[in-house]
Amino acid sequence: MIITEVHDVTDVSLEPYRTLRRPLEHEEQGIFVAEGEKVVRRLLESGLPVLSVLLTPEWLETYKSNLSENKFSIQVFVAPKKLVESIVGFNLHQGIMAVARIPEPASLKELLAKSPAPNLFVAIDGMTNAENLGVLVRNCAAFGVQGLLVGETSSSPYLRRAVRNSMGAVFTMPVVPLTDLAETLRHLRSIDGIRSIAAHPHATGGSLYKANLQQSCCIVFGSEGEGISPRVLEACDEAVAIPMYHGVDSLNVASASAVFLAEVRRQREK
Repeated sequence: MIITEVHDVTDVSLEPYRTLRRPLEHEEQGIFVAEGEKVVRRLLESGLPVLSVLLTPEWLETYKSNLSENKFSIQVFVAPKKLVESIVGFNLHQGIMAVARIPEPASLKELLAKSPAPNLFVAIDGMTNAENLGVLVRNCAAFGVQGLLVGETSSSPYLRRAVRNSMGAVFTMPVVPLTDLAETLRHLRSIDGIRSIAAHPHATGGSLYKANLQQSCCIVFGSEGEGISPRVLEACDEAVAIPMYHGVDSLNVASASAVFLAEVRRQREK
């Protein structure tokens, strides 16, 4: 642990914190930002390589043992809360953030090899809202999803707001970035016998509660506005919807994912 008291907001070492509103730069650099006490604590406990922490003197006293015992040589920047907020460019409620390296992505082959049957995977198509993505990752962790397959048109679950809304669940969730989601779904069916089930609010023939979710499956969720793209939908084995009362045609994708995954667990615990 290397402690540096910050007095100058232009310190070049603080660049990752000053560029929070430019997430593509972070992704290109292979880094992500964690913010908030619980998320930073879970990051330090995760074993992921933490590069630096930016916090107030009060948090330093709380985290001194966690930081000194971490296996990585962490650069610790200490500054008053107002100075921290001037660096990051917005009000920081808890006064603690961290920068870490994005872990090496899991491969689909490795994921399949270490995931016992019946498999449960989640795939996302065109999902770009970081808050929804973070909640979906948290739901995946809560209901025992073995891995997240990120389609080529979806955002990274390591965006700052996604990490925050996952409450750190992304630190332990295997993430497989894909270059062709539709082809991957066809591969899962033909090679591994894993059915793909589209969470499609306008599915005409299927109710979620009548679908067979006890066997290995991959639940596919689409974008917030457009849903699942036609090409990916065609690659799925089945499209089902959550039955709802009249006047409500769909749920937010984060809410829908909780309903779908809870139903998988219910069926498998019979």
